[in-house]
Amino acid sequence: MAETREKLLQVKNLKKYFKVSRKETLKAVDNITFDVYKGETFGLVGESGCGKSTTGRTIIRLYEPTEGKVLFDGEEIGGKLSAKARKNLSRHMQMIFQDPYASLNPRMMVKDIIAEGLDIHHLVTSNEERMDHVYHLLETVGLNREHANRYPHEFSGGQRQRIGIARALAVDPDFIIADEPISALDVSIQAQVVNLLQELQEKRGLTFLFIAHDLSMVKHISNRVGVMYLGNMAELASSDELYDHPLHPYTQALLSAIPVADPKIERTRERIILQGDVPSPIDPPSGCRFRTRCPFAMDICAQVRPKWHEVKEGHWVACHLHDEGLNK
Repeated sequence: MAETREKLLQVKNLKKYFKVSRKETLKAVDNITFDVYKGETFGLVGESGCGKSTTGRTIIRLYEPTEGKVLFDGEEIGGKLSAKARKNLSRHMQMIFQDPYASLNPRMMVKDIIAEGLDIHHLVTSNEERMDHVYHLLETVGLNREHANRYPHEFSGGQRQRIGIARALAVDPDFIIADEPISALDVSIQAQVVNLLQELQEKRGLTFLFIAHDLSMVKHISNRVGVMYLGNMAELASSDELYDHPLHPYTQALLSAIPVADPKIERTRERIILQGDVPSPIDPPSGCRFRTRCPFAMDICAQVRPKWHEVKEGHWVACHLHDEGLNK
């Protein structure tokens, strides 16, 4: 059971706001809470612009958090960090970026891209040892040692993403944030990259935060899934529980959009079509963020922000439809 396992990452009331102008603030991440357990893959899903990538970048400190706590292996990493603490954090936490075309330096050879972490953290003592590491990492991600002396432009998108994965693995991290690592790839390549990540997790005991908008892929790879909407967490449960018993109307709508392989079921099943557009995170709706598009919206939804609470063991939701029995 997940709750008896050790928490590697704890995110508590995390906020990340961006000043857009003197009067306007964009609330990209607005008070979200979740934990990630050692050895699991935690999927974070939602529409584009919901704040999931900003969450990942704030956790790894590419962005400074506006408010809230982030604990990694029991140590708080959400406040001001010294240069030494930041360097130590990057040794244990790495990121695989969405765009394999933009995330690799076009002027650097593959061997130098992969070995950058080894150099920064002084993990090798000679050039021979450095190259041995690079060759081993290339082979680990399904590439050849001959690829070490080439430049990123000589590779396909899938191969570049493998180079990005090798770079993340170089410092032997405990935790990897995979920010939509397959969305820029062809469908035929996506499964290969996901299978590689699962294989690496088993062999190395890695923990993943897997950020994506493709719910079918997230179900395949994740142990637990959190659903975000407009900077808020809407629902969180184990992968099977979330897909079999979604509670939040937004989760239900997202799941109804996933195609089913059986043509008979696909023809007869009901799709939930959400009305309107996603509101601006600069001026979000009062109360529940989702109420302007929710088919079940009530008066209370406009007045009171729903509490984030556990409906049953391991299944969390923020929705007034499930307030019954909530301890106030």
